[in-house]
Amino acid sequence: MRYRVVLGLVSVLGLAAATIATRQFFKPLPKDLKIQQALNRLTFGPRPGDAQQVKAAGLKKWIDQQLHPESIAENPVLEAKLRTLDTLRMSGSEMVRNYPTPQTVRQMVQGQVPFPEDPDRRMMIQKLVARAEVKKSQGDAASEHAPEATPLRDLVGQETARALRAGTPQQRLEAFQSLPKDRQDEVLAALGAGPRQALFTVAPPDLRRRIEMANGPQQVVARDLMEGKMLRAIYSKRQLAEVLDDFWFNHFNIYLDKGADRYLVTEYERDVIRPHVLGKFRDLLEATAKSPAMLFYLDNWQSVGPDAPQARGRKNSRGLNENYGRELLELHTLGVDGGYTQKDVTEAARCFTGWTINQPQRGGSFFFNGRMHDHGEKTVLGVTIPAGGGESDGEKVLDIVARHPSTAHFLSRKLAQRFVADDPPASLVDRMAATFLKTDGDLRAVLQTMLSSKEFWSEGAYRSKLKSPFEMVASAVRALDGDVDFAFPLVNQVAQLGQPLYRKQEPTGYSNSSKEWLNSGGLLARMNFALQVADNRVPGVKVDAAKTAKPDDVVGGIALGSPEFQKR
Repeated sequence: MRYRVVLGLVSVLGLAAATIATRQFFKPLPKDLKIQQALNRLTFGPRPGDAQQVKAAGLKKWIDQQLHPESIAENPVLEAKLRTLDTLRMSGSEMVRNYPTPQTVRQMVQGQVPFPEDPDRRMMIQKLVARAEVKKSQGDAASEHAPEATPLRDLVGQETARALRAGTPQQRLEAFQSLPKDRQDEVLAALGAGPRQALFTVAPPDLRRRIEMANGPQQVVARDLMEGKMLRAIYSKRQLAEVLDDFWFNHFNIYLDKGADRYLVTEYERDVIRPHVLGKFRDLLEATAKSPAMLFYLDNWQSVGPDAPQARGRKNSRGLNENYGRELLELHTLGVDGGYTQKDVTEAARCFTGWTINQPQRGGSFFFNGRMHDHGEKTVLGVTIPAGGGESDGEKVLDIVARHPSTAHFLSRKLAQRFVADDPPASLVDRMAATFLKTDGDLRAVLQTMLSSKEFWSEGAYRSKLKSPFEMVASAVRALDGDVDFAFPLVNQVAQLGQPLYRKQEPTGYSNSSKEWLNSGGLLARMNFALQVADNRVPGVKVDAAKTAKPDDVVGGIALGSPEFQKR
């Protein structure tokens, strides 16, 4: 099997030599391959039995259900696994209080920020404060690894300390669970990062949460976000919605590690991206424009019109910031060749002055500040926006660009590139763009046009795409029907393959083109992951070796390292 995996990954390099010119987009795909095409493109890869279920329901009906995810009962296994990731249900301000940075903890002590309402979490954070005070009194406050006031052996005894530090994972868990509950948090703090991580791999969900808090409360928010994305990709029955969530997040990309966005991205994906992936593009566009996460990421929250009341007479005052105006036209709507000029960028940026955030570092919300706004007349893409419009200036710009023919073509091509081929046929893109304009940007209708096309169901489209690292990891676990206890090792694997989730620093997001992922180093890493997951050597993931893919199973049984499995 391993020999077959190695040969498969080497041969996938042949994808680089393939060109769109050789693909046959007008040659119909054989009927017996259509279900496989649908599962490979509209999901994160088939699970065992998926093909039979689609066949029983009927391919057309299954696609219609995926286009209407609200009609599909969600997987209760997924809902149970997401329940432990409580930050996924919190507002930004709640996350700041419940999973604070060291700076926020200091503000809590000073009375500037309230402590969490939950008594257990409040107590845990108060213990963090006490530990910090001890370190400070010892003159070692600057070091995260400063020694604790009480050594571990003095807390639990030498034998238990030895078991916690050097025992097998199960011995560590038994030793920890034998401790009085009022002593456990103090013991976690004294353990150190290495032993805590070893305990983490066998800990039940509630204990894993406490270990994460001991490692640093602020890290929990990002971990929940990434684990939630991976779990949804693997377990959700609303697969097309999850694929579209990934697509649109990258289209409206935000870098997680930029300051306040560490606490704002969760709401952004949950309340801005996810509800709009099959709705009207204009609604999605405005939701992103008014999102605190986007306003902070592209610095629009600090953009002030040169003649705005707040800018007058101030030394070193902030000025006009064109970041959002530029990315709105170049990346979010018209595209780089969409017919706009630098003057349009400047005029659009003037329209969005005053679109800002109330206390972003505390998870604040959008509000319009008229004192920051440029109230003068503007002209964007040849359309005059009269003076005195206030917040509506920006909304008028969104109306203009959301309904622009260049936007229809740019978005249609990106969708076709994601779902059909790296260089999709112009005829298909044109029909999708026509649907976009006819339906006022109805994204579901645009997808229906694509999914009813001969190009989507052609031999030219079949297995013409290379999976991204995220797609590869999720599809491998799905193919093996893996049981994921905790998903962070899979998240780390995606990062090692070159696609750290939510951490694409540039506003372009991760590419839809296979070329970004086609390199020998990445393919070797995929081979190693395939071997590890199939051999049950990925922490937190269990697979049944009997379900390892067989080469004679044309849907669910392709070897994880084969060129066929790397394609979709």
